[in-house]
Amino acid sequence: QVNLVESGGGSVQAGGSLKLSCEAMGSISSRSGMGWHRHAAGSKRELWQGLDRELVASIGSGGNDSYITYGESMKGRVTISISRDSAKTTLYLQMNSLNTEDSGVYYCAADTRRYPAHLTGGYSPNHWGQGTQVTVSS
Repeated sequence: QVNLVESGGGSVQAGGSLKLSCEAMGSISSRSGMGWHRHAAGSKRELWQGLDRELVASIGSGGNDSYITYGESMKGRVTISISRDSAKTTLYLQMNSLNTEDSGVYYCAADTRRYPAHLTGGYSPNHWGQGTQVTVSS
């Protein structure tokens, strides 16, 4: 059982910043992958495990936080940075220069699968948080 609890969402004016946090509890290890997804006004349809939740950023499995992937819709428009604490149980997402189309629900996700060595860095989430609302006003 894995429980993911997001925080840090809220309202911000266009051009502003937010930092989201996700605390992971339960059967999650330092080798688990974690990521942020969203269902936002500016999202393209993107299915993950049957859920329409566009990837914002992810850290792949394996415990090496260099396996980072950023989604396409925010690139070049919003400055985003994903990171984890040293215990690898809290995930962060720093977002700067937000736009109204970034309003929506942001979800934390975790991938607790065990991958063979040649697939280290893989990311396919099997656990989801409840989401945190982000509202960007003009």
